[in-house]
Amino acid sequence: MTSPVTARDRAKAERSDAILREAARLFAERGYNGVSLEDIGAAVGVSGPAVYRHFAGKQALLGAVLVKVSADLVAGGTRVAESDDDAAARMHALVAFHVEFALGDADVIRVQDRDVAHLADADRAEVRRLQRAYIDLWMDALAPLIDADADELRLRVQACFGLINSTPHSTRAAARRHAATAATLVAMAEAALRAVI
Repeated sequence: MTSPVTARDRAKAERSDAILREAARLFAERGYNGVSLEDIGAAVGVSGPAVYRHFAGKQALLGAVLVKVSADLVAGGTRVAESDDDAAARMHALVAFHVEFALGDADVIRVQDRDVAHLADADRAEVRRLQRAYIDLWMDALAPLIDADADELRLRVQACFGLINSTPHSTRAAARRHAATAATLVAMAEAALRAVI
């Protein structure tokens, strides 16, 4: 039997979410080494030491940011992949899902690209495990659409991620909010995945 969620529990969860959001934003802006717990606390209106009520330290906070986004991608990708029996529609939905993520969570992509080396060993292993699961999900979706072995499927999927995930580095924030940007990325990603060699 689970205990009912109290207003205090909700407030704590909301504060943890706010800390994660601000940590991702600050890590993206300044890099892991350029951010202190005091900076993160100030961004959410608490002292640096108050952050310890939610996370064991800055490295644990980085781990929470990157493990959460990796787990969210696997969970969301799984939901999307299971929502359509048509192979082409399933692949399109996965691409659109990942494009929406890349355009909406550009900060996390920048943090992943630059600061993954600062993760604790256990968090790095968990992020890698989740990334492999996400890649496998895409490979399974792509396999019915092209005649390719596992190595080529993996190459195509990872190249597609590279194309989509470059968006935070290659576009301005305002451009990432335009529907045309998403439509262009989806079309390019699908073409790259299924390119005839």
